[in-house]
Amino acid sequence: MRSLRSLLDPFTMTLLAVVLLASLLPAQGQIATGFEWLTTAAIALLFFMHGAKLSRDEIVRGITHWRLHAIVFGCTFVFFPLLGVALKPVVAPLVGDGLYYGILYMCALPATVQSAIAFTSLARGNIPAAICSAAASSLIGIFITPLLVIWLLGAEGDQTAHTLDAIQKIIVQLLLPFIAGQIARRWIAGWMKRNSHWLKHVDRSSIVLVVYTAFSEAVNQGLWTQVPLKNLLALVAVCCVLLAIVLVAIWYAAKLMGFDLEDRITILFAGSKKSLATGVPMAQVLFSSASLGVMLLPIMIFHQIQLMVCAVLAQKFAERPQQHD
Repeated sequence: MRSLRSLLDPFTMTLLAVVLLASLLPAQGQIATGFEWLTTAAIALLFFMHGAKLSRDEIVRGITHWRLHAIVFGCTFVFFPLLGVALKPVVAPLVGDGLYYGILYMCALPATVQSAIAFTSLARGNIPAAICSAAASSLIGIFITPLLVIWLLGAEGDQTAHTLDAIQKIIVQLLLPFIAGQIARRWIAGWMKRNSHWLKHVDRSSIVLVVYTAFSEAVNQGLWTQVPLKNLLALVAVCCVLLAIVLVAIWYAAKLMGFDLEDRITILFAGSKKSLATGVPMAQVLFSSASLGVMLLPIMIFHQIQLMVCAVLAQKFAERPQQHD
């Protein structure tokens, strides 16, 4: 039971509980309007905090290890999206068009920061390189992910907002708060570090708020009549297969390129992750309210699966003898 609890991410379980709450008690009318305004402010706050927390030293540290970063970025922003497109003939009939678009969106997201570093540390990989890759991926994702989404889904007129409108929203709601956080970092970084024990709840509360608002609107639009149970089960299977393909491809690509074991561990954990923390608020900006719930389901499920699988892998690497590093 204890090992089961360690595999089940409490935050993902909280989000699933929020989805259940929104399914039973969705926000409606003036309450829903209030939640939408609150959500917009929460997203701006979230990216302000991302900007304030991201140290420029972390970007500089290990930056000379460009081959490692190139393969991580290539997997995150090239291999994942191309794999999503290539699997369309098989995946789309299994999960339906709506969830397939959500899978494509997930494939365009940047890597996680905290869990990639945590798993690399546990597995005794190259921690400075993991910090650099994960932090840079998060930063670059603010620019690259929306462009990838526009490219991947732009042909579907009802899935994304008009391109110029989407770019304007990204600049106002994501990029400007992030830049403001970077500017304010010199004054508030120390305070944020001292208060990190409760500030993480602000981060997570913002995401919970976005998820509740998104799924409330989706439920009001008939989400669960549009997504049958068999499609949800197929989605879980697709996420498992997608993660397995990526893990195997990354591991052997890094091995063929001559990376040592520590670097291969870093590449494995940094290159196979997709960020729920970035994906949820960014989806709120990029997609219409009617499609938002369906778009978020794949990343929520994939996030839990990747945590469970990578926790097992990290523990296996950690058990190797020290002299084999």
